[in-house]
Amino acid sequence: MKSLQQIAGKLKAAMGLDMATVGARLIERVVRERMGVLELDDDSLYLARLLTSETELQALIELAVVPETWFFRDREAMLAVARLACKRLAERPGEVVRILSLPCSTGEEPYSLAMALRDAGVTTAQYQIDAIDIRTRSLEIAIQGVYGRNSFRGRDLGFRDRHFDPCEGGWQVHEQIRRQVRFAPGNLLAPDFMRQAQPYHLILCRNVLIYFERNVQKQVVALLENLMAEDAHLFVGPAEGGIVLGPSLESAGIPLAFGFRRRKAGSVVAAQASRTVPPAPAATMPRWASAVPPVPPVPSVPVVPLVPPTRPVPQRSLLQQARALADQGQLERAGSLCEQAVQEHGPSAEAFYLQGLLFDADGNAAQAQRCYRKALYLDPAHQAALLHLAALLQAQGDAAGAQRLRLRAQRSSQPGEGGDD
Repeated sequence: MKSLQQIAGKLKAAMGLDMATVGARLIERVVRERMGVLELDDDSLYLARLLTSETELQALIELAVVPETWFFRDREAMLAVARLACKRLAERPGEVVRILSLPCSTGEEPYSLAMALRDAGVTTAQYQIDAIDIRTRSLEIAIQGVYGRNSFRGRDLGFRDRHFDPCEGGWQVHEQIRRQVRFAPGNLLAPDFMRQAQPYHLILCRNVLIYFERNVQKQVVALLENLMAEDAHLFVGPAEGGIVLGPSLESAGIPLAFGFRRRKAGSVVAAQASRTVPPAPAATMPRWASAVPPVPPVPSVPVVPLVPPTRPVPQRSLLQQARALADQGQLERAGSLCEQAVQEHGPSAEAFYLQGLLFDADGNAAQAQRCYRKALYLDPAHQAALLHLAALLQAQGDAAGAQRLRLRAQRSSQPGEGGDD
């Protein structure tokens, strides 16, 4: 297809989607699909149509963007938003917490936020969620609020019983949850995108920066900073922390949530100064003390336990404790419990996956990648490990490897499918 590079260039200029990231095969497939709809067999004619028609550009974007999301994806970020909203409301009674989900895809993320807030006791009058996406078809699905099995993953599906009604085609989000989310179309790269918007207290822009080139990433991060209130928090994907971290933003210190906040004035200077302060001189003993002979150590006496040893803690309990410690910021202790779970009960996909999350949160991408791969060796259809590893590969420039993992994750979500390829 001789015009593919120019068509890909048009897509990249419109929405930041880089062919080197998503692969030429995907771009060619969606272009041929549009050409079939328009009954064109000459790609140069299609390029001419694309360059002169905003409607056709939007139609191509609709096909090029492949939504991949589910409810409570990266649960830690959702729960962190609920905790921060409760804290803010306690400190500022009467305030309305403004939350932005961008891009919102088919609505699972903003609805998950609304459910987490409701479960935390936040009333409908105390918050509002704005949800924006470039793909109008995704917004139509989100507004309808009906979801099939693929949107519900993992073992903890209690939220579905609380916030959904069974219906034809799956489950529909309760009306009071749907009312809390305002959906709207929007393009992050449009020159006038949200330039006059009121600042937000909590912003989620996750798993999209990795698809952009570095200059576009900087442009989007600058936009997000402009949308943040002074004491706001920004949440990104696991592989995007290095993109956001910089002179203006610092980690919020929320384990496994990948949240960031504005740096306090002078914090960068103070951090640099702390590295150059010479260590204090070691304390010296008075001269007279050297004449006193050292006291020999008292031999230790082994302590005999008075109670019989307890049974080994089940692996699931150890991993639950590890997650609780991670939520409290105690990453090292959480990692030790994961090691204990493996040593006492043998390797497991969940233990290795949790270790990967801990390394991810600590910024150790290499170790995180090893752990995700171990998890996938034991469970080739482990969707969360597949997607987290895909994000890491994407951040390292391995677009083809990332795409293969995302396809595996998509296949594994279908009943009766999954496994390695």
